[in-house]
Amino acid sequence: MKDFKWLTITQSIVLFGSGIVFPFYIIFIKQIGANFTQFGIAYALFALSSALVHKIIGDFSDKFGRKIFLVINSWGMAILFLLFPIATNIYQVYALQVILGIFGAMQKTSEKAIVADFSDGKERGKLIGRYHTWIAIFSALAVIVGGYIIDMLTIEVIFYVGSVILFISGLLILRIKEK
Repeated sequence: MKDFKWLTITQSIVLFGSGIVFPFYIIFIKQIGANFTQFGIAYALFALSSALVHKIIGDFSDKFGRKIFLVINSWGMAILFLLFPIATNIYQVYALQVILGIFGAMQKTSEKAIVADFSDGKERGKLIGRYHTWIAIFSALAVIVGGYIIDMLTIEVIFYVGSVILFISGLLILRIKEK
């Protein structure tokens, strides 16, 4: 149960790091001169690239373990968040979105599989409910913190803060022992 708690903490941190950015993403897109249609395309590219690799990630996570994909997601997103503030056009954002979608699939698929791995099956719903409670709380706090950061500094800063948080979460994920 100790490793389940550690998983919950690390994934709450992951979603805090990404949650600082994602609600304000549309403001960033508008700042580089994109319109709402282009925002829709960027989001669709994220969703489609994620959809295309979920099954592959699931197969690989069964073969190689879940933790490695959680670490790759954290560190990969940390790197990509450093690239967003220097993006100057929507096509660069599109490329970043495709890669983010792949990392997102790594996190979503591996997260769900490892939560199931920590369950004995008898109280799986209770365990998943407890897990998602903390994830949701940290996601909500991230939106508030992201807003404050933008108000006090600039929108670009949320990408840097998110990057640092995601990098640290990757280090912490390494402590999880898989079943």
